[in-house]
Amino acid sequence: MIGRLAIAVGALVISSSAVAQTATTKFDAVSGVPDIDKTTQTRDVNFKSDKEDRMVVPVKLSGAGPYYFLVDTGADRTAVSREIADKLKLENGQSAELHTITGISEVRTAKVGEVELAQRPQKAIDAAVLEGAFIGADGIVGVDLLRSERIQFDFEKQTMSIVPSATPDFRAEPGTIVIEARRKNGRLIVTDAVANGQHVTVVLDTGSDLCLGNLALRDRLLGKDVAGVDHTVQLESVTGAKIDGDYTFIRNLTVADVQLTNLAVVFTDAHTFKQLGLDRKPALLLGMNALRAFKKVSIDFATRKFRVVLPEHSAVESELASAALK
Repeated sequence: MIGRLAIAVGALVISSSAVAQTATTKFDAVSGVPDIDKTTQTRDVNFKSDKEDRMVVPVKLSGAGPYYFLVDTGADRTAVSREIADKLKLENGQSAELHTITGISEVRTAKVGEVELAQRPQKAIDAAVLEGAFIGADGIVGVDLLRSERIQFDFEKQTMSIVPSATPDFRAEPGTIVIEARRKNGRLIVTDAVANGQHVTVVLDTGSDLCLGNLALRDRLLGKDVAGVDHTVQLESVTGAKIDGDYTFIRNLTVADVQLTNLAVVFTDAHTFKQLGLDRKPALLLGMNALRAFKKVSIDFATRKFRVVLPEHSAVESELASAALK
């Protein structure tokens, strides 16, 4: 195992005029669909970065499509937009409870005979039906479809892959760290983490553009190394419900042997923490702003492993190099 390295994480840029007013940031899903190559039907899916750091993958529903679904490791079930469900005349299923950051909602479901993900058909599912405007895509790939899969991000090549867990992972290369996780409600959780000296439970969440902390973590960190609340933002769930949060930075977050610095985070009383039984102890949803700090990321649900490849030049290495020149 290599030594602990620090990686500088870029902050979300918000104009000075936004500080004085409530900003809107969507976390469960975000509006608009990234401009990706819709002719590509390989397991490696090209993606482009935008301000919301979204990840979509082509999905076929009972042979129709492809449609473009958000990949959300923080979503407990797969969803399809109302527009797609109506277009395909999908049969209504039973109503279901949907857990989002704002609470529990009762939604209708649609019966999907076959879901083809990463060129492999999966069993029939009852998908939650949500408004496309709130999803920001044709649907959501939730953890119910990822239990035997592995998601691989290569941020240098700008590709994402969803492959069977049994498929060999990316080769071990310099800077590779494997972090053991546990699974709860389908999500992968890492308990070996510290934020500004305080122990914290980390939940991997590719559906969030920023990290989301609970109020227990906020209470522990305020007055220590958090630079204070910059401003209030408004989070919007996939059902359109909204909740306010405090936007600020965590100076240091250490997950196993990896250290992230200057990490943008929003503190809020999100229902997600209650659902996971993490509302009374410090917890953090690790969003895409943190994951993009790495060269590669692999999230394996079957083996409960979180693997990262560090960039060649970390913040620590840069500091050491500067010191050596003095």
